[in-house]
Amino acid sequence: MKTEHVILMLCTVVIAIPLVQSVSEGPKAVQNWFKELPLKKQKSTNLHFYFHDTIAGPGQTAYQVFDSNITSTSMSQFGLGFMFDNPLTVAPEASSMRIGRGQGLFGSASLEVPRFLMNLNFVFTEGTFNGSTLQVLGTNPILSPVREMSVVGGTGVFRLARGIATAQPYFRNDTSTILEFDLVVLHY
Repeated sequence: MKTEHVILMLCTVVIAIPLVQSVSEGPKAVQNWFKELPLKKQKSTNLHFYFHDTIAGPGQTAYQVFDSNITSTSMSQFGLGFMFDNPLTVAPEASSMRIGRGQGLFGSASLEVPRFLMNLNFVFTEGTFNGSTLQVLGTNPILSPVREMSVVGGTGVFRLARGIATAQPYFRNDTSTILEFDLVVLHY
C-alpha cells in the first residue's frame, strides 16, 4: 500500500474520532459536570447486544483499508487492517431492533497467531443510552471462544467509563460474523 494511502487513512481516523466521541453539551456544561464529580456516585451498568460484522457481499460493513508487504505470506495475516461500521442489535437476528453502531478499526497485530488490535467505538442511537458512546481498545484474540477487551472510556451517560467487554462468536461464515457482547461498565 502506498504511503499516501496510509497517511490519508490515519488523518481520517484522527479527524473522525472526536466526532464519534462528541457530547451534545458545550464546554461550560462539561466543566460544571467535572466540578460536581466529587459529589457523584459511581454506577455499574451491564450491557448485552450483538455486533454484526460483514466483510464481503450484500450489506458489507467492514472494508480492508491497508495491508503490509508480508500480509500475504504471514500465517497470521500480519498487517491486514479493516475499518468498520457495524450494526448493534438486541438479538442475533439482523432484523432485530438496532440500538447503535460498532465503529472503528481492527488490524492483525501478531506475527505468530491471529490476533487483532481493536479500536472499537460503541455508538448508541436508541433507548436510555442514545447519544452516548463507549470506547474499547486492546487485543482481540479472534480464535478464542471468549475474548476479553478493555473498556477505556465513554461519553454522555458513560463519562469516565472503564470496564470489561467480553465477546463470543454467535455465528460465523466466510463473509460474516455475529459476536455476542457482554459489558460491565463503571461510570458516573
